[in-house]
Amino acid sequence: MSRLRRWYGASALHLLLLLASFALAGYAGVRLLTGNTLGVVLWFVGAAVLHDLVLLPLYAVADRAVQRLVPGSPSINHVRVPAFLSGLLLLVWWPLILRRVGHYTAATGLPADVFLGRWLLVTACLFIASAAVLLLRTCLGPRPTPP
Repeated sequence: MSRLRRWYGASALHLLLLLASFALAGYAGVRLLTGNTLGVVLWFVGAAVLHDLVLLPLYAVADRAVQRLVPGSPSINHVRVPAFLSGLLLLVWWPLILRRVGHYTAATGLPADVFLGRWLLVTACLFIASAAVLLLRTCLGPRPTPP
């Protein structure tokens, strides 16, 4: 067992879970590609290009702007984290949030006009929770640095 840990760098359970996750991802990939293979490949390539050429520069510029507004402050992460989570929710649910899916109500029987309000509410709650954590950290004072 110690030889495995020296060779692999982690426990046997970690290796087993890693292999199981690769097997699950491979199974999902095979199932996904059995339908419209070209469409799936184009979607993955398009998503990578969109992220690397459009989204990454946008949020890098936004992050630099916030850093310049609050220079040298460790509280920058209290803006980054809720903004990231809100953006991730928007990225995943944008057709419903922006009401770009006309057949949603017919297909599911659920109303499609509630997603924008709920996304705004979740975003507000994320920023309020982050502000509360920042306030607690500020009130409790700085933590001692480990030696």
